[in-house]
Amino acid sequence: MANSSAATLDRSFVAVAHPLRRAILERLAGGEMTVGEATYDFPVSKPAISKHLKVLEEAGAIVRVIDGRTHRLRLQQRSLEEAYAWLARQRALWERKLDVVEEFLNEQQEDRA
Repeated sequence: MANSSAATLDRSFVAVAHPLRRAILERLAGGEMTVGEATYDFPVSKPAISKHLKVLEEAGAIVRVIDGRTHRLRLQQRSLEEAYAWLARQRALWERKLDVVEEFLNEQQEDRA
């Protein structure tokens, strides 16, 4: 994996590593929102919200559009697609490995019967 690709993947996983950031992404999956709408009931300070939003922006998971005093957030799913593809490859790999283990255990059980 190229270094830039690895860095992008790392940022994507950092972005989804915190439950508050995942909640923001889930809300934005429904469409564009203001910062206040996307974070209205989180039990953290505004500076903490800003830090979480910065992580999401740096990962490319969200885009912020500023119109005067209104900050609107939009989900950028493409940035998370590489992480999804990596997870899909890992899942396929482990499913193949577990299928081999299952076949082996079934053969062992048949030999004992």
